[in-house]
Amino acid sequence: MAIVKEFKEFAMRGNVVDLAVAVVIGGAFGKIVSSMVDDIITPAILKPALNAAHLTNLAELVIPGTAIKYGNFLSQIISFIIVAIALFAIIQAINITKKKEEAAPAPPAEPTKEELLLTEIRDILAKQRG
Repeated sequence: MAIVKEFKEFAMRGNVVDLAVAVVIGGAFGKIVSSMVDDIITPAILKPALNAAHLTNLAELVIPGTAIKYGNFLSQIISFIIVAIALFAIIQAINITKKKEEAAPAPPAEPTKEELLLTEIRDILAKQRG
């Protein structure tokens, strides 16, 4: 039973849950990027190059006489660059937000009990003097 309890504590730890959410969102984001590369960028930008090679799909780019599909490799490079740019933009936005939070001045600390007592003593002495 101790193992089950330890596993439950591990699985429900904040970092593990955050990581699980990040993996799921990352997988979905990866599919979006793949679709953007395969369905938008490749037809729009690389269509002239594919037409010159008499191909309809980037995945059909292969080295003749081999099984090396450099078209798929190019597609993955484009996908990686898009993901890297998107993550960079997200991290930049987070960093800007953090800098704004850090720039806000901290409220002044409340006086300690000793400081309050000394203030009261000072005020009493000032009244006595006149």
